[in-house]
Amino acid sequence: MFSFPNPVNEKAARVVAGVVMVVALVTLLTSAYWLLVPLAYGFWARVLTGPTLSPVGQFATRVAAPRLGAPRYVSGPPKRFAQGMGAVITTSAAILALAAGATTAADVLLGLLVLAAGLESILAFCIGCQIFGLLMRAGVVPEAVCAECADIWARG
Repeated sequence: MFSFPNPVNEKAARVVAGVVMVVALVTLLTSAYWLLVPLAYGFWARVLTGPTLSPVGQFATRVAAPRLGAPRYVSGPPKRFAQGMGAVITTSAAILALAAGATTAADVLLGLLVLAAGLESILAFCIGCQIFGLLMRAGVVPEAVCAECADIWARG
């Protein structure tokens, strides 16, 4: 139950990112900051269990991705790292908006989330994965965590 898939179907990851982008954009445009709670839950669920406890993850892997053709597999650890970044961003935005009343700061984080999720869902460009690759190059993340990720830019 508490595992993250490796490899990950990139098509499912892009569907999840699309849902995140839409929900974050709706939150940003309507100031419905309560939407940050299910958004943050989804990120934490995916970090801890992959799609297992995430309703959006379940939809993406079981319903949407199979209808998008053959899977395109990518390494799991960078995607998990990206989900962790999303968990930190949405949790921080929720605390800022709902507990501290700092809606401007929450809006900045939501804008960053819309940008990152949009790049992933529309262009298959994962900012978190790129940061993961940079951390590997810098020696912060050991190569043993993801041997096939050692040069993330070498993948086509």
